[in-house]
Amino acid sequence: MVGEATSRSEDLNLCFEKLMMVCGSGGIRGMSGGLYQGGVKMEGVVITEWKDIPMELLLRILSLVDDRTVIMASEVCSGWRDAICLGLTHLCLSWCKNSMNNLVLSLAPKFTKLQTLVLRQDKPQLEDIAVETIASYCHDLLDLDLSKSFKLSDRSLYALARGCPNLTKLNISGCTSFSDSGLEYLIGFCRNLKILNLCGCVKAATDHALQAIGRNCSQLQSLNLGWCENVGDIGVMSLAYGCPDLRTLDLCGCVHITDESVIALAYRCLHLRSLGLYYCRNITDAAMYSLVRSRVQNKPTMWESMKGRYDEEGLKSLNISQCTALTPPAVQALCDSFPALHTCSGRHSLVMSGCLNLTSVHCACAFQAHRLSTYIPNPAH
Repeated sequence: MVGEATSRSEDLNLCFEKLMMVCGSGGIRGMSGGLYQGGVKMEGVVITEWKDIPMELLLRILSLVDDRTVIMASEVCSGWRDAICLGLTHLCLSWCKNSMNNLVLSLAPKFTKLQTLVLRQDKPQLEDIAVETIASYCHDLLDLDLSKSFKLSDRSLYALARGCPNLTKLNISGCTSFSDSGLEYLIGFCRNLKILNLCGCVKAATDHALQAIGRNCSQLQSLNLGWCENVGDIGVMSLAYGCPDLRTLDLCGCVHITDESVIALAYRCLHLRSLGLYYCRNITDAAMYSLVRSRVQNKPTMWESMKGRYDEEGLKSLNISQCTALTPPAVQALCDSFPALHTCSGRHSLVMSGCLNLTSVHCACAFQAHRLSTYIPNPAH
């Protein structure tokens, strides 16, 4: 016990020294604006020990250090603990390699004001009890990252639905044990979602679940459905009709979707900026031409006066790699209609790898470069 107490005291001293180094480096100054050798003076108080640091200055210092130091600082004294519990809104525990589950169980009841919590893992650690604890205490949570949490079940989704209904950003990519019924339950409560990552959630991301998203999440702006093989046209069309503000949609590896999905997106999601269709081999020219026609129909009537703003609209990123049914005329028409889609070196926003029949497709930049190289006289001649 004596050894543990000594070790704890040394840890706290190291924590204080680290904070003072940050404080003395010029990043933090007292209200008087001055830095003092051997301590920091603030409103007539010279800070020489960790107990002396006022709450306001403490929170400003902690905003500059890593999350490990923040957690250590919360154990220094009751004053620091209370200040951190009230002031900490963002926390990332991805650095924790072996004991994340226990750490979450101990921290969640303290850090009740968290708005952002990142629990991304290299190897699965989190269990349902940890997520249930988060849902029980962190009711202000807006942004949660649970990616690669292979051990979690629908219990976690049920808990989040009841305890964190204000979520606007949720990453559960790689959580392969979640079901579509669990996701549908969550969506019924978390209707403010704007960013949702379901990449690799094969069981959860089904047409049934996407229909629930279309019914409940009208504010959704970004959705990743990469490699969700159970997604079909019914689900994507439900998204298109229910989420008109969709900006980014990744359908890479959704092998069952057809032109019907893209046609619905083209005419219903007019703010779409990024679309991933990698390995969607059922996509044909009809899908490309629907994007072109939608672009033309929604083109501003005063082209010249709004040209600059118009160029900023429309698709800026499109991945049609391995979509081998597409032909050059259709893809060239698409490229011509969306100035932000580039095939030129260093600006590949139109990705066509694996489509050898599309090598003739080029953006305006490539044509301009060719004309310059052809018509500009060579000074050497």
